[in-house]
Amino acid sequence: MSEIIKKIMIKIINFYQKYFSRDTGIFKSKNPTCRFYPTCSEYTKQAINKYGVYHGIILGFKRIIRCNPWNKSENFDPLA
Repeated sequence: MSEIIKKIMIKIINFYQKYFSRDTGIFKSKNPTCRFYPTCSEYTKQAINKYGVYHGIILGFKRIIRCNPWNKSENFDPLA
C-alpha cells in the first residue's frame, strides 16, 4: 500500500514540476526563482524516494519553510 501512495505522490510532484513550477514548468521564467538547488519539489521527491512518504513530506515541508529571504543557508542544499 505504501508503494502505491509513494508512486502517487511522485506523480503529483512530477505533474507540478511539468506544468506549474516557475523553474521547470510551462511558466518557466528566465531567472531562476528557487533559492535552493535542487528545487524544493525535487528535494521532496528525492526525500520521498529515500525515506518514504511520511518522512519525505515532512522533510520537504521543512525545506519549504526554510525558503525565505531571512534564511542565511547556502544555495546548494542536497538531501542528506
